[in-house]
Amino acid sequence: MKHTTMILSVTLLLSTTTLAQAGSKQVAPVEAEVLALPTVQSDNAYTSSFYLGLGASALKLDNGDTKENFKANAVTLQAGYDYNKYLGIEGRYSRSFGNVKYDKGTSTNANIGDYPTDFTNIALYLKPQYKLEKFSAYALLGYGEVALTNIPQGGVDRAEAGFQWGLGLSYDITNNISVFADYTNLYEGKGFNYIATNSDITVDAATLGFLYKF
Repeated sequence: MKHTTMILSVTLLLSTTTLAQAGSKQVAPVEAEVLALPTVQSDNAYTSSFYLGLGASALKLDNGDTKENFKANAVTLQAGYDYNKYLGIEGRYSRSFGNVKYDKGTSTNANIGDYPTDFTNIALYLKPQYKLEKFSAYALLGYGEVALTNIPQGGVDRAEAGFQWGLGLSYDITNNISVFADYTNLYEGKGFNYIATNSDITVDAATLGFLYKF
């Protein structure tokens, strides 16, 4: 009888334990699967950036009638902001280093050769642009002033201000660094601040440099 009672007790205990475990499994909360939503990045947030640039420029003032010209090598500093991949704004300052080369062309002026003169340009541009992968094509449309200053032998400083435009290409080496090359027309009109008043004068620049985007 004792053995029978013990067997019944063990059987009852095992049955109770099994039922408790089954019950606990049935009431266990079901965890919902959490799906990660893709991050949506706006066009402006992706492409907007402030940048600084440094370039080497070749400046030239040319008299289209007499072929008289001034040429200089210059350093160009840039600061700009891209609102998005289609539009930006940029400021530039170029200043010659070394002497300015002078060629009298067919004029009757003395062929001085080297002028210890400063050839400068300062401008602010609107920058329409189109980006395709790592390449960007852009235009420069704005207002600036180009000048010849510190002219020797009692010469008077000369400057002209007005509409300026340019075209260029850039290539992204990394996310922060890109190289660029462009052409800018700095002035085009009759005379240059009372120099050769009846002649067609053109001032332009070709620039090669790099930009660092923050």
